[in-house]
Amino acid sequence: MTEDKLTQDALDYHAKPRPGKLSIAITKPFTTNSELALAYSPGVAAPVRAIVANKDDAFKYTSKGNLVAVITDGSAVLGLGNTGALAGKPVMEGKAVLFKKFADIDVFDIEVDSASTEAFIETVASISPTFGGINLEDIAAPHCFEIEKALVERLDIPVFHDDQHGTAIIVAAGLLNALELQNKKIEDVRIVCLGAGAAGIASMDLLLALGARRDNLLLVDRQGVIHSERTNLTATKRSYAVSTSMRTLADAMNGADVFIGVSGPNLISTAMVKSMAKRPVVFALSNPDPEIRPEVAQQARKDLIMATGRSDYPNQVNNVLGFPYIFRGALDVRAKRINREMHIAAVHALRALAKDPVPAEVLKAYRLEAMSFGPDYIIPTPLDPRLIDYIPPAVAKAAVDSGVARTGYPEHYPQVPVDIAGEA
Repeated sequence: MTEDKLTQDALDYHAKPRPGKLSIAITKPFTTNSELALAYSPGVAAPVRAIVANKDDAFKYTSKGNLVAVITDGSAVLGLGNTGALAGKPVMEGKAVLFKKFADIDVFDIEVDSASTEAFIETVASISPTFGGINLEDIAAPHCFEIEKALVERLDIPVFHDDQHGTAIIVAAGLLNALELQNKKIEDVRIVCLGAGAAGIASMDLLLALGARRDNLLLVDRQGVIHSERTNLTATKRSYAVSTSMRTLADAMNGADVFIGVSGPNLISTAMVKSMAKRPVVFALSNPDPEIRPEVAQQARKDLIMATGRSDYPNQVNNVLGFPYIFRGALDVRAKRINREMHIAAVHALRALAKDPVPAEVLKAYRLEAMSFGPDYIIPTPLDPRLIDYIPPAVAKAAVDSGVARTGYPEHYPQVPVDIAGEA
């Protein structure tokens, strides 16, 4: 398919037969006068009074408990940069479709044209009573860190910046499985992360929580290695500054066990891959063009395990493996936040699912005769229907166990195996 054909097909898809990808459906009967009286005046006064008496009754009488806001300021839309809030709407609608398709979660997409970080925070905080959770999306670093932190502290519903934590969770699950196959341990490996924005920082934070050692992490941005002698660092970058003589990406790659790229296309050379330690792991996640293409990297090193962000290569690191199911688990226990324990539970759930036999329907969807845990299958595929059975229960249990759930573990959920819950 040519680029022009793809562009026109995409425009037609979004425009016809009616513009956009979302609509609102009525969930109650509304055909008689008595039903009108129940749905609006005077009947609607009854749930209003109930919520005044007990605000948690909003979960009982309204759609709040299954409603997520997908919110952007348009400052970092896909790889297109600062497009502005309105141009981010197709992406937010797309995110809403994924929530509904994979986890049956309703979404309002909200594009906020804000003059400042503070204005954005105030806007989101002001509309938060409508929702059971808030998914921040496509907000540029470094103010995405400030926005999420402020909203998590102010609100009593989950606030989740998917570009940070969704990416980090999928990266961590895939990496831990890849290291297992390479006979390496997270606490021993030297990790290089190219890209010090939202995804890079969050991935390093989560890997530390999973056992990586800070003195084994090297973060690299456009100016090179983030080291302690640099003076142009933001607070988030400064937390990863190390005392080292290494200055360039090539310096950092020499002897590294793991490369994680969340940066841009074609930034890794074959010489860099060749300089890595034995049995390396390379996650080249820039989309659509990775930091190095798998066929190029594998030609340089036969002993590596490779992942990208693309669907046409094995081991796709795709956020849709995480956010719908993480929110499903959080909403089903009316969680007040999505905390680190819930992140780690999702990591372990994804790891465990990758090791289970792959059902025939997944093989059919990907036109494969076989698929099993190994170098070309370290994380589940986005079309695996078992994701809904693995991740929400693990996340819900972690929420209950860590004290952020308003309710107990749902009765309709399956029992969570210990290893999936991340307690092993």
